[in-house]
Amino acid sequence: MTDHLPNEARVIPLRPHGARPQGARPAAPPRQGPPAPAAKEPLWRDLVGDVLRRERLAQERTLKDVADAARISMPYLSEVERGRKEASSEVLAAAAHALGLGLGDLLYRARGELTRVTSRYAAGDRRGASTSSHDGLCLAA
Repeated sequence: MTDHLPNEARVIPLRPHGARPQGARPAAPPRQGPPAPAAKEPLWRDLVGDVLRRERLAQERTLKDVADAARISMPYLSEVERGRKEASSEVLAAAAHALGLGLGDLLYRARGELTRVTSRYAAGDRRGASTSSHDGLCLAA
């Protein structure tokens, strides 16, 4: 019979490899795509989650302990820490208070992390880098 697998299509070339039909134009050169985007700035939820996790680990507390103190589920707190969930201000405040922080403390630390991380991006790639200094914090709902 044949050496092909049952679901494999058999290709029969209609002309020799590389041959062009008479009168055909040569193939156009491959299109250049848009320039590679600059490194993405981090998401706010990632920064806040990093701050929560770092503080929890610094206090040598378990995820369960902090989740119980904050009265939120352990899986949800884990997802917030990993930046998978965009937590409400109420949840962030509860998690911060469980760690002995105020909501302002949490946001201030996340802002500092944002400034540190974005200045690293700007230093590594000046093309299209923002000239803002990130001195303020503005959250809108």
